[in-house]
Amino acid sequence: MAQGALARALSHRDARIFFGASLTAWTGLWMHRIAVAWLAWELTGSAFWVGMVAFCDLGPAVVFSPIAGAVADRMDRVRLTMLAQAAIAVQALVIAGLTAAGVITIGSLLALEVLGGIAASFAQPARQAMMPGLVPRADLPAAVACNSLCFNVARFLGPAMAGPLIAVWGVVPAIALNALAYLLACLTLPMLRVAPEHLRGHPPEGSLLAEIVAGIRYVARHPGIGPLFLFAGVTAVLLRGVQEILPPYVERLFGQGAPGLALLTGAIGVGALCAGLWVASRGRLSGVTALAVAGVALQALCIAGFVATGWFPFAVLCAAAFGACASIHGISVQVLAQSAAATPMRGRTLSLWGLITRACPALGALVLGLAGEAFGMRLPTLLAAALALMVAAFAATRIRRWAAQLETS
Repeated sequence: MAQGALARALSHRDARIFFGASLTAWTGLWMHRIAVAWLAWELTGSAFWVGMVAFCDLGPAVVFSPIAGAVADRMDRVRLTMLAQAAIAVQALVIAGLTAAGVITIGSLLALEVLGGIAASFAQPARQAMMPGLVPRADLPAAVACNSLCFNVARFLGPAMAGPLIAVWGVVPAIALNALAYLLACLTLPMLRVAPEHLRGHPPEGSLLAEIVAGIRYVARHPGIGPLFLFAGVTAVLLRGVQEILPPYVERLFGQGAPGLALLTGAIGVGALCAGLWVASRGRLSGVTALAVAGVALQALCIAGFVATGWFPFAVLCAAAFGACASIHGISVQVLAQSAAATPMRGRTLSLWGLITRACPALGALVLGLAGEAFGMRLPTLLAAALALMVAAFAATRIRRWAAQLETS
């Protein structure tokens, strides 16, 4: 059944090119994330600075994602994606070069991660807004699920490749391979034949600022997308920061090194892949809102189990379950947003989703890093999980109302 849904998504030439490039780039991205987190830990030995590296990568979305969404709705999305991905490749190459030369500092690493985060903020809405132009509308839920599967396959492959590289040769090869991956992905984009109405959202209708404001107003006033994004954002702050600062958990709670970090991140990816296959097998909108809410509640329980134990094998199982639940939630929200958003507003809508997926985990990572230095990693994480459960319980009372606006689109 899952194979049927994925086969529909992959039966289109342009979708195969798009997802192949995505898998390549995201494998490099996860290698990079593991490497720079470990580099920051080696440079400082501080959970706070590891959190700051994550924040500098993901945090620029707060400022730049709304701008990027408006730009993606008024210019050639293939060209915008190429420029952004080329910038990410250059940023990774500079970090690798400075590290190889032995002159990297935590300050220069933070600055370069900010630049990479800005570029990624522009790449995300441009790429995602192209997707409805690559497959028929009936295959869009399967395509969105396939897109998330690519991300989660990469989340397994990247750490699986990065862990041994870091353990044997250090972080430089892992970061350099990210530069190569984004360059290769960038070179495939001119091969895409995107439907004209999805290649560019609309001709400019006013100033860029006016269109940014219009996009924010559209999402805020939408009776389904608005509350769903608010729910996703609050719970991402509470839960997703854990994944961004795994090195302190790995070393302080479990006494593991780089191979343990790679094992945990790989387990998250395997869980996410399995759950993504299941979501892809559904291929329909009905019930997706309930999945988005349930995914958060289960994530909170998995995070609580992860930090409550001191036994590493059980922590790996919790990490895999967390990855599965996070995948269910993320795919569900993106499917609903892609389906419910009006075509001229899709880029701006997805840019706000990108803001949530990047800025909110960054804020959570920063808060957890600060709290971890003061109170240890376990207590603040358990408190965040408890708060997320309360938010999910409230959201469960709104599922029917949200679904009426999102699942009938």
